[in-house]
Amino acid sequence: MAKVCYVTGRKPVKGSIINRKGQSKKSGGIGTHVTSKTRRLFRPNLQRIRIRLANGGTKRVWVSVKAIKAGLVEKVVGRVTLPPKAPAK
Repeated sequence: MAKVCYVTGRKPVKGSIINRKGQSKKSGGIGTHVTSKTRRLFRPNLQRIRIRLANGGTKRVWVSVKAIKAGLVEKVVGRVTLPPKAPAK
């Protein structure tokens, strides 16, 4: 399965590494020239975490860090749920 964010749908995007040679016109040269273009992937920062679903269950999914920081998912910390504390007398 491809790494795609479960919440936002972020996935790798194609791009290029562009190598340039020469001194820029701003610096007093005759300008830069493209010498090569190499294809590459820009990958999103995905983490595999356990989240709480709407029906109360849990699931391990790939989620982008941007979605985690924005609070779009509820992270499950542990497996054990503690009973509510009794009021102090």
